Amino acid sequence: MISNKMKILVANSSVIRAMFEEGKKLADMYGEENVFDFSLGNPNVAPPEDIKTSIKRILDTESPNVIHGYMNNSGYPDVRNKIADFINKKYNLNLSLDSIVMTCGAAGGLNIIFKTLLNPGDEVIVFAPFFGEYKNYVNNFDGELVVVPPDVDTFEPNIEILKDKITRKTKAVIINSPNNPTGVVYSEKAIKELAKVLNEKEKEFGNSIYLISDEPYREIAYDGVEVPYILKYYKNSFIGYSYSKSLSIPGERIGYIVANPNMDGYEDIMQALNVANRILGFVNAPSLFQRVIADCLDSEVDVNIYKKNRDLLYNHLINLGFKCIKPKGAFYLFPRTPIEDDKKFCEDAKKFNLLLVPGSTFGCPGHVRLSYCVSYEKIQKSLPAFEKLAQLYNMK
Repeated sequence: MISNKMKILVANSSVIRAMFEEGKKLADMYGEENVFDFSLGNPNVAPPEDIKTSIKRILDTESPNVIHGYMNNSGYPDVRNKIADFINKKYNLNLSLDSIVMTCGAAGGLNIIFKTLLNPGDEVIVFAPFFGEYKNYVNNFDGELVVVPPDVDTFEPNIEILKDKITRKTKAVIINSPNNPTGVVYSEKAIKELAKVLNEKEKEFGNSIYLISDEPYREIAYDGVEVPYILKYYKNSFIGYSYSKSLSIPGERIGYIVANPNMDGYEDIMQALNVANRILGFVNAPSLFQRVIADCLDSEVDVNIYKKNRDLLYNHLINLGFKCIKPKGAFYLFPRTPIEDDKKFCEDAKKFNLLLVPGSTFGCPGHVRLSYCVSYEKIQKSLPAFEKLAQLYNMK
């Protein structure tokens, strides 16, 4: 028999993944071209050509022991050094390779951070709406997730409520910007206010409070919007980064943690991150793709493809009467549903072969997430289905 904790996790398994599986069933029934799956953030944009070129070069020229062998749990020193130099140049910082830990994507990185920081009963604060797996990641290490409810007019962090949520048990705060599921990019003003509150609460309680920024969508930002780099605003800060979106390689599971070298307990924390990487079973990040991304640090997918998708779908939904904040980043829309029951709304959407994810999955009922990292042609073909769904609710 499986463990009691796993029984709960299995019972509450990912709604998003379940929708993805349902999409495959509908495709078998009606044909893939007639099913409009907006459930999963699986990039449809091809990786930059540099990725393929780099893989071929590495396989043809480097020693198999280098490509496929073990290394320091933090990853190859030369790769980490290149990443540190890249960050320093881009954000005017002074990091060394010692602040970088290569990870199995941002998810692996977050789990390593929580393993390093959390004692049973420690609290981790998150702002709704949030990526639902945060709850499971924190639960992995017997922590408690504390949710700050959203300001549904802006979806920026609700700083006033945050003040009341921080206690002596608060060990960390997670932010995610550009945000999944809203596409909101937290402003510099919001980040400064957040840092100010955390500094005040650290003094009040005499404890270190760590700010963790989950950033798989950092490079997916539109219209010249700047994404603040939190190491410049708060001492006790981590960034969990992934190349899944910026290079369209989510299945390769490659990313890194960068830790602020000025944080409390820095030396101990870096040692613990290395150990956590090993004992959680990751051992080290994928060796080949450490080499690949070191070759491709200046490469990115064409964000304008996602912007074109955003504009088409956003404008159509607004014209149909939906209320939605226009995303400044990532590749999601998060419109309000015309009824309070967002799960029923998603069930009704299936009548028109539309697969959407209820906002309650992200701690924000009364909304629905649409992932527009699909082809432009697929979005065009889906527009009549959205019209029928709006007609079902007598919208506009």
